[in-house]
Amino acid sequence: MINRLLSFLDTSPVNFLAVKNIADSLEAAGFRHLDARQPLGEVKAGDCLFATKNASSVYAFRIGRQPLSEAGFHMICAHSDSPTFRIKPNAEMLTEGGLVKLNTEVYGGPIMSTWFDRPLTLAGRVIVRGDDVMHPITMLMHVRRPLLQISNLAIHFNRQVNDGVKLSRQKDVLPLLGQVTSQLEEGNLLMNIIVEELNKQRPVKREDILDFDLYLADASPACTFGAHNEFISSGRLDDLSMCYAGLEALLAADTTDTTQVLAIFDNEETGSQTKQGAASPFLAYLLQRIALAQSHTEEAYYQAVERAFMISADNAHAWHPNYAEKYDPTNHPMLGGGPVIKFNAAQKYASDAASAAIFASLCEKAGVPCQRFVNHSDVAGGSTLGNILASSIPLQGVDMGNAILAMHSIRETGSVQDHLYTVKVFTEFYKQ
Repeated sequence: MINRLLSFLDTSPVNFLAVKNIADSLEAAGFRHLDARQPLGEVKAGDCLFATKNASSVYAFRIGRQPLSEAGFHMICAHSDSPTFRIKPNAEMLTEGGLVKLNTEVYGGPIMSTWFDRPLTLAGRVIVRGDDVMHPITMLMHVRRPLLQISNLAIHFNRQVNDGVKLSRQKDVLPLLGQVTSQLEEGNLLMNIIVEELNKQRPVKREDILDFDLYLADASPACTFGAHNEFISSGRLDDLSMCYAGLEALLAADTTDTTQVLAIFDNEETGSQTKQGAASPFLAYLLQRIALAQSHTEEAYYQAVERAFMISADNAHAWHPNYAEKYDPTNHPMLGGGPVIKFNAAQKYASDAASAAIFASLCEKAGVPCQRFVNHSDVAGGSTLGNILASSIPLQGVDMGNAILAMHSIRETGSVQDHLYTVKVFTEFYKQ
């Protein structure tokens, strides 16, 4: 199971590829791809359906034996995006000696220093001219080799580097792409690489490339480490590990009375305020359409929401042995200690006593340990999907995740055992 997770992480360097891989797994398991532009049609018990939005979010449903209005739905949600650097338009910056660096924009809140001096690559989507101007072609791209690097300034020129350095987002984190070797390459280095990569899939002319959404990604593969191989080292554990745990659980489940939902949103790292984010009404529209197809009344959807339960799955902060003072003295989860329920008095998380009790009981039924996380009262915390989604669909739900170290680093650290625990409790949840 861990090898499957590692493979998924390696082949999902950006949101678009993560969603494609999830969609491919769903189709292979017999889920039918819905085109949201078309009528939904008849919905029967046991039907397995999924839809996508923007090619960066995906929503899967296994229809229960009872209508949504009578049994509600059990939903696991997570997010496909992670902090990184987006390539700007007109990105090439030619410098002395023919060195070319790329102009980038920070996406989300990465620990920028962790991106230095390591092999990086490019991944994302490229928009190509089609027959219809309103419907261009989208092609996914992942350069499967080390391609770029953001290099540190030598300590000899910055003697204070180990005392902490403020980094400029416009100056210090621009990656080196290569060196121009001929006049023909000047201004064309990036586009030449894009064309070369796309032509591995189908013939594409340079003049047919209209635009792109490309991002930096770590070129080093995910791996396990530790004396017993008990830890996972990878980029994007936050939150692809939760996406994959939800997928594994959904594929392992059978039809029950209750409809099972897996919702993978995009843009959580930038606030979720997009058509493919948790604040979008797209998921609500899909649920309304399913409820209406089953019961032929708008009332059915509102009944379903009141009978539903949501697990908002986004990773939590593991206790760090070098920084114990940063953690709450009585609520600091450990690596390998099991799934973590997250609480916040300011309602940054959806968890309350009632929803936490339900999730803890699920863990107990699955034979899985359970932990709790609360921020140190002097340390500001973040937010996640649960409360944002619940503000548009008033769901009862819990915010949880696996404990990881170095959240938002280019390489985060998680626990092998925690991943196994979470798949187990997610599978138990879908059985209910």
